Amino acid sequence: MKFNRTASAHWEGGGKDGKGSLTTESGVLQKSPYAFKTRFEDAVGTNPEELIGAAHAGCFTMQLSFFLVEKGFTAESLDTNARVFFEDGSIPKIELELNGKVPGMEESKFKEIANKAKENCPVSKLLDAEITLKTTFDS
Repeated sequence: MKFNRTASAHWEGGGKDGKGSLTTESGVLQKSPYAFKTRFEDAVGTNPEELIGAAHAGCFTMQLSFFLVEKGFTAESLDTNARVFFEDGSIPKIELELNGKVPGMEESKFKEIANKAKENCPVSKLLDAEITLKTTFDS
């Protein structure tokens, strides 16, 4: 399967005093504001790091669901949080925290498949960062 997706950024002004917006092809983001304050302070709007976190959490969780089905299991629920670390102009680390409930599955098998998903989801493969995974399994 091959496809592409598009997103765009618009910016006006300088780095610290400027402002911009982000738009996605799907329309989920439609001129969503971003600026220095939304990235480095606590202003209303989005930023690249939280969008990377959302993309990574979504990709990993979907990959895990496919791997579970391959082994004959269907998740009742999978919830993933991604913490993206920004340090001195780079993103050196992302922590994934997964809480899963998969009826009939043993915790050790769940952790094994979750680690496989962490290594194989397309966003994990794209990122040049340390990626850690903490799992919580509800039986």
